[in-house]
Amino acid sequence: MTMIETDICIIGAGSGGLSVAAGAVQMGARVVLVEAGEMGGDCLNAGCVPSKALIAAGKAAQAMRDGAKFGITPVEPQIDFSAVKDHVAKVIATIAPVDSQERFEGLGVQVIRAFGRFIGPDRLEAGGQIIRARRFVIATGSRPFVPPISGLDTVPYLTNESIFALRDRPEHLIVIGGGPIGMEMAQAHRRLGCRVTVIEGAKALGRDDPDTAAIVLQNLRDEGVEILEDAPVVRIAGQAGALEVTLADGRQLHGTHLLVAVGRKVALQGLGLDVAGVAQTPKGVTVGADLRSSNRRIYAVGDAAGGLQFTHMAGYHAGILIRQLVLGLPAKATTRHIPWATYTEPELAQVGLTEAEARKAHGQALTVLRQEFHHNDRAQAEAKTKGLLKVMVVKGRPVGASIAGPQAGELIGLWALAIASRMKISAIAGMVAPYPTLGEISKRAAGAYFSPKLFDNPALKRFVWLVQRYLP
Repeated sequence: MTMIETDICIIGAGSGGLSVAAGAVQMGARVVLVEAGEMGGDCLNAGCVPSKALIAAGKAAQAMRDGAKFGITPVEPQIDFSAVKDHVAKVIATIAPVDSQERFEGLGVQVIRAFGRFIGPDRLEAGGQIIRARRFVIATGSRPFVPPISGLDTVPYLTNESIFALRDRPEHLIVIGGGPIGMEMAQAHRRLGCRVTVIEGAKALGRDDPDTAAIVLQNLRDEGVEILEDAPVVRIAGQAGALEVTLADGRQLHGTHLLVAVGRKVALQGLGLDVAGVAQTPKGVTVGADLRSSNRRIYAVGDAAGGLQFTHMAGYHAGILIRQLVLGLPAKATTRHIPWATYTEPELAQVGLTEAEARKAHGQALTVLRQEFHHNDRAQAEAKTKGLLKVMVVKGRPVGASIAGPQAGELIGLWALAIASRMKISAIAGMVAPYPTLGEISKRAAGAYFSPKLFDNPALKRFVWLVQRYLP
């Protein structure tokens, strides 16, 4: 075996790994990148990119059905499901060069397309080569979690890794899992002409604020998605095109296709972490706020670090590591300002604390601001008035925001900035937003924080009375 000496060795070419590699090599570090699968990881090939492309196709189909409110005769779209998947593949292919081996080799990264495993605390074997590095970064991401449901291993089922390759439209798609992936795929497939049933063992979209999640769930139900909550699955039987799902209460559901979307598990198998002296749990590598593992040479980012499983979280982690490993500066990760979004229609977004979390943490010091999209002029003009913004404020500073509504994933960015920068709510209230925009809803919510002090203040009204009478 040949020996490679390098500054940084990264295992995994997903969002986190690629971001570390690109930043480090362009700043002058020697970088080796090890990837056994596809460049770009789950996000490009089986996650964020293909799912949003499919959602966009579903949105285009739904727009044809919803024309009546604009005075346009609604029509039922003729959907070529195979062509929809061509659109999905085209989007992936268009973005792929940014994450490609050729691009990163052009930047100066040595890319090894092989599975890597630690053979010592400072050595990794991959593709018949031994890599000795000053620092290692585990960026292996995660894979779909397949629950131990009786009979599941005997029937064909889909996960996010296989559903986008399906070119024939499912007649009846049964989705096990009512989280973001399950609900996004449910609505997209319903809009593309499938019958869809979602089965959730607890509460659908249970990670989000109940008030905002309820708006999204009701809209999906209005579009014809059947959502069963508090309905654990105990058994699955059948064959391709004829599947039977049995619930804990004895109900039986029948469908043609099954999508398993109950969460993800970190991909650490076979890495030889024990040999490297790296502590781990089922959630991921055990790391501190600096993302360093129990082996001082080895760090973890993204899903592998055992925290929030978002592409943008991995990118954020990459920045933390670049400051440490490349520039030698101290840096620590936190989650208080990390937003997330579910790209249903309406969209669902969250940053910081939900109302329940904020009440538990801050009690009577909490003020909750609520603003409905119904009162936003742009939402009225576009007939997209289903929605709610909630902002949690403590001592004049936002500590959380929950949004259900059009472009919630875009709107949450302002509140993520406010929380990250510890801005006062007065800064948002003083912002001038162009009219008419959905963004005005944030300014209006922030302004409502001061309304009681301005409009329900007898002392202020007395002062104004004096000013109006005696001001020259």
